[in-house]
Formats: sequence, C-alpha cells, structure tokens
Amino acid sequence: MLSDLACRKAKVADKMRKLSDMQGLQLWIFPNGSKLWRFAYRHAGKQKLLSLGRYPDVPILAARAARDKLRLELAEGSDPSRTRKRERFEKSHPDDLFETVAREYLAKLEREGCRASTLKKNRWLADLAKDLWPLSVKDIRPLDVLGVVRKVEKRGRYHTALRLCSFIGGIFRYAIATGRTERDPSHGLSDALTKPKVKHRAAITDPQKVGGLLRAIDGYAGHTTTRLGLKLEALMFPRPIELRMAKWVEFDLAQRVWKIPAARMKKDRDHHVYLATQSVALLLELKELTGRGVGGFILPSVKSVLRPMSENTLNGALRLLGYAEDEMTAHGFRTTASTLLNESNLWKEDAIERQLSHVEEDETRAAYNRGEYWDERVKMMQWWADYLDQLRQQH
Repeated sequence: MLSDLACRKAKVADKMRKLSDMQGLQLWIFPNGSKLWRFAYRHAGKQKLLSLGRYPDVPILAARAARDKLRLELAEGSDPSRTRKRERFEKSHPDDLFETVAREYLAKLEREGCRASTLKKNRWLADLAKDLWPLSVKDIRPLDVLGVVRKVEKRGRYHTALRLCSFIGGIFRYAIATGRTERDPSHGLSDALTKPKVKHRAAITDPQKVGGLLRAIDGYAGHTTTRLGLKLEALMFPRPIELRMAKWVEFDLAQRVWKIPAARMKKDRDHHVYLATQSVALLLELKELTGRGVGGFILPSVKSVLRPMSENTLNGALRLLGYAEDEMTAHGFRTTASTLLNESNLWKEDAIERQLSHVEEDETRAAYNRGEYWDERVKMMQWWADYLDQLRQQH
C-alpha cells in the first residue's frame, strides 16, 4: 500500500516503472519525470487499463476514490472503459437539437451517394418536420412526432405522411447511433396513420379487347411519333417515363438491346430490354423521323427536339382513341403485359418480374435471386410481340 510520501519521493529511472497500491491502483513513473495514476482491471476475460490523472494533481486519496467508483461499476457488470468512451463521445456531440441531427443525417446520405432527387425529397420532408427542429431529440415524445405527421395527413396526403414518419424514424435511428438519444419516438406510429388506398392504373387485360386497342392505335391519325410511341409501349411495356426520356444512344439495334441507365431507373443497376423483331422495325421507322435530332430523344416534343415528349401525350392519344381514363392508361400496358404473360403459363414469374424491373421486396430472396433470366426474357419478348400480332389480327 502506497503512501503520499512514497509517491512524492519515487525516483525516476531510465525505464518506466510501476508502483502498486491496492486493488488495481498503480502509479506509473516515466523517465521524463511524469507520474500518472492507472487502474488495472479485467473485464470479460481481458486485461484493461484506465488513466486516473497525473500525480500530484490527483492526490493518492482522490485516486483511490476514483478506483473505488470504477470497481463499483465492475461489480454492477459495466465496463468502465466503455463508459469513459461513451462519455467522451457525448461531450464531443453536445448539440442534440433535432435540426442539428437532421442536417447531419442528410449530410450522411449525401456522402453515401444518395441520388440528388432523393436528397431533394428528403430535405423537403425535413422542412415538413420544422416543428421538431428547436427540440432536443432526448425530449421529443411520440405525440410530438404524431402531431407533425398529422398536419400532413389532415391535408389528405396520406402517402407523404407515412414517408415523413419513416424519414423522422431514420433521423432518430441516426441519433441513437451517435449517442444523442436512446429511443425512437416514431416507432409504431405508422399504425396510427391512415393507410392510403392503392390506386391501380387502368389497364385492359381481356385479350380480345387488347386486340381492339392495338387496331385502334394502328389507325391513330395524330402525330406519327405518338402512334409509334404507343406501339413501342405495348411491345416493350416500360414505365412511360422510361420511354419518354429514352435517347438513341441507349439502343443497340444490331444487338437488339435497349439499355436503360440506372440513374433513370432510380435503381442500382441498368435495365436491359430485348428488342423483338417488331420493336426493331418500329425503331428503324422512328429513327428516320427523330434519329438526327440534336436532343437525342427517340420521342422528342413536337415543340422542341431538345425536350422529350410530354408526359400527357400518350394518355392524351388514348383519350382521342376513345379510351377513358378509368379504362386504359399508358402505364396500363405494363399491367396488360404482366397479366397476359402470367396467364400464358409459359414463363417463370421471376423472368416476368425482372422484365418489368420490379424490385424484390423480400431482401433475403433478392440476395439469392440475382439472375437476370436473360435467355428466357429474350424468348418471352419475341413471343409477346408475336402474340400481340395475333391479337391484332383477331376480330
């Protein structure tokens, strides 16, 4: 057991040496004359050390008091080293306002390569939560979050309300991970929110009526590019925005492939569409009309080749052909294809889903189901084009 006199008179040597007190308390004496208190202990089978300060700034009685406090932590099952690290981290992050944490969270998403469009939406969601900005994340309660989300819900924006609740949850999970709070008050609140009704886009799925639609499109008397756009939509069934924004550089007519860039797909990979013989013929016809446009769009606006076709053009053409909004839409061609391809019982469901570029909801299944089913999709797309020809010819 050390005395204050022994500590004061301890001589400096060429090498660091230790003087032991009791129950893990040590005084380390360094060649430069420094004398530091250390607490040696074992936790979970590992030997560890903690610094208790410099002697004589920390006298022996104070060092023993600090040691006793740490030994009490050990007795309660805590690791004093982890406690120290957590305390240091909390001191380095003193600002726990929701606004600060939200801005840090957005910056993190940006560093991780989040798309500009997604970042813009998230900043907009953060603005919707401005009532929470001046509050500490430790003080925010579930009713505070619910009050913010309810304001959006009362305007009938049910999808946005659910997204806002999820976004706030992401901020709180980040706050938990960075030591600002210990709980997420948004957890479970989605059960208190109105679930929006799923709006199914109108589509024709009866084969005989599909044949009638195809014949109507053949007789469309408006712009040729619009007619060809509708025919391509039926043959390839992409999302209308994917077709409207398509550029000629994405098409390899020799290899019969349309590669839709990942950025436009809003996914982490490109999407490939096999071009059936009928699709190639239509694209060659279309290229004569728009292939030299400086904008590069396969379906440019009639007002300017620098802009793509309007999002309302294809739907407007369907209205002119006599198909009401609740009967058929441009997006509905995807439902038409999905329904009839599945009903044919000729193709794997996974191949159809991959051609539709649908994201696998089951993450485990998605991890093991990365096959593109390309060979089957090639056969399927040519079969689909031939099948549409058959329906067109039936009366």
